[in-house]
Amino acid sequence: MLLMNMDQLNENWLTEGLVDFEYKKYLLLAYLQKVKQSFSRVELYPFLSDLVFHHRNIMAVKENKAMIYDQFPQRLSIEHLQNLKINYEKIIEDDVVMQEIESIIEYALPKFKSTLDEGSFLYEQVESNCEISPVGLTSLYAQEGYLFVTQPPEKETNIYRYQVTIFDNSNEKLRGIHTHHISTCEKSLSNTYEQMKLKLIRQFTDLPNPATYLVVSKLKIPTVQTLMPVAKRLLIKKITLA
Repeated sequence: MLLMNMDQLNENWLTEGLVDFEYKKYLLLAYLQKVKQSFSRVELYPFLSDLVFHHRNIMAVKENKAMIYDQFPQRLSIEHLQNLKINYEKIIEDDVVMQEIESIIEYALPKFKSTLDEGSFLYEQVESNCEISPVGLTSLYAQEGYLFVTQPPEKETNIYRYQVTIFDNSNEKLRGIHTHHISTCEKSLSNTYEQMKLKLIRQFTDLPNPATYLVVSKLKIPTVQTLMPVAKRLLIKKITLA
């Protein structure tokens, strides 16, 4: 039996390895248990984005069975191998296997949906407790700049340099964002967010008038797994609206 890391679900989990309902059910439930444990710690990523991918993927497979042809592994035909020719046979031709696949899909879809709903609700709760605002004067050029991120008790502020990237996906342009951690500063009466920005301008002269945004979370949440992904999405929304 194929052993897999339960902390993740391979993108082709539906068709790779043993195509057996009980086995796939075991893989799925073990994975979703890890996801729920992560959500209970308010750790949204990377599981939330993985869930979105898996749910969309399995929906597409259900709606277009032809997609399964591209996912199945292939095996050599002994007859053609003896003739020194390589011929790949699709496992999908097996009606029994197809019945297993359909059973797995019907079982997995509501499981993915309910867990995804749970993660989405948690994300909305976190985002609704975060505020984003500009630091100092707003720059006309916002594709590159600085992002300040802080949470209770708001003594330490993580400072990142960000850069927005634009890439094409089908017929639309999507924005991505890359961040690089510069420093962690302590906010005080003599070291306000505006003062932090002035220090950055002196230190990095290639950005003389940088766009600078502050994201404040009202909740104490994991920085890497939750706060930073939410802060990045808030920043993208802010820049897009601007």
